[in-house]
Amino acid sequence: MALPRPASKWTGGMDLPSRLFERAGSNDYELYEQDDEFVLTVELPGFDPEELTVSWDDGMLNIAGEHEDEFRDTRRTYHRRFRFPKTVAEDDIEAGYENGVLTVRLPIVYDAVVSGTEIEIES
Repeated sequence: MALPRPASKWTGGMDLPSRLFERAGSNDYELYEQDDEFVLTVELPGFDPEELTVSWDDGMLNIAGEHEDEFRDTRRTYHRRFRFPKTVAEDDIEAGYENGVLTVRLPIVYDAVVSGTEIEIES
């Protein structure tokens, strides 16, 4: 028998299921670092590749999609942004879509010049 998960401070012991406050669609992607690149997979079933747009702008990856089903008279949209903490070789970013899963590969640039100001540590 599984033990109940402790209530968060916000719910303060109310007898509510913890999943009630999770965002819908929060588990539709996976992002990890592997072999000198970031790999992002996003589950987008029902979209055609031409209905999806992937763009890169100053450290931010934007993914958007719009699907209209005239038979069912429905319209689905998707939009999500991902900010990356390391420099990415933007000319070498690759994206593919297969079986309802979008995969984006973002190579990491390790020799990039770090911008900013060094802060002196006083002792």
